[in-house]
Amino acid sequence: MSAFHALPAWPVPSLPVAGRAERFPVRRIFCIGRNYADHVREMGGDPNRGSPIFFMKPADAIVTDGQPLPYPPATGDLHHEVELVCGLGTDLRPWGFGVGLDMTRRDLQAKAKAAAAPWEIAKAFEGSAIVGPLLPAAEWSGPTTQVLSLTVNGQVRQSSPLDHMIWSLEEILGELGKLFTLKPGDLIFTGTPAGVADVQRGDKLEARVEGLPPLNAVVV
Repeated sequence: MSAFHALPAWPVPSLPVAGRAERFPVRRIFCIGRNYADHVREMGGDPNRGSPIFFMKPADAIVTDGQPLPYPPATGDLHHEVELVCGLGTDLRPWGFGVGLDMTRRDLQAKAKAAAAPWEIAKAFEGSAIVGPLLPAAEWSGPTTQVLSLTVNGQVRQSSPLDHMIWSLEEILGELGKLFTLKPGDLIFTGTPAGVADVQRGDKLEARVEGLPPLNAVVV
């Protein structure tokens, strides 16, 4: 006898695929913190390599390109963090790449850090993972020296070559694989460079990586 859900099943979160009608189903979202030395310094940290810092977001935190970004509750200091995002395929290798924004309730994160508490309330809220269309890996060279950038209302806030990452994508996947069983559909946020700052309602954000579809969002 087949089992039935006690509640109506909700749609699987997914991302558009550039140039295709199909969508990429999202299983989990893994993020790495402090992966650009300039960002580590601006946050008051030590940029020495050390051990990678990982955290997660729920899959339904996703907002896709062109959708409004709701300003979340319980914060007065919402920050942008532009990142390269990788989606894993059935072989657990990069299936596609896109541009993402790890939105952060910075005031809540500061309180959590001061109390040596987890970051979930600062990082894992609804709308905290904005991701543009994924471009299949076969159609892009992979991360090398391409520039990752973010403008807010037409002004550049963040800009860095991807090869300035402390932990490369291959190394991130290797370290995550020691801690979790990676699965198809997992998304990997690869860290943000310096220039993180607050956004306000009405701000227009445009994130780019050379060779990938741009990501656009408006805070509402």
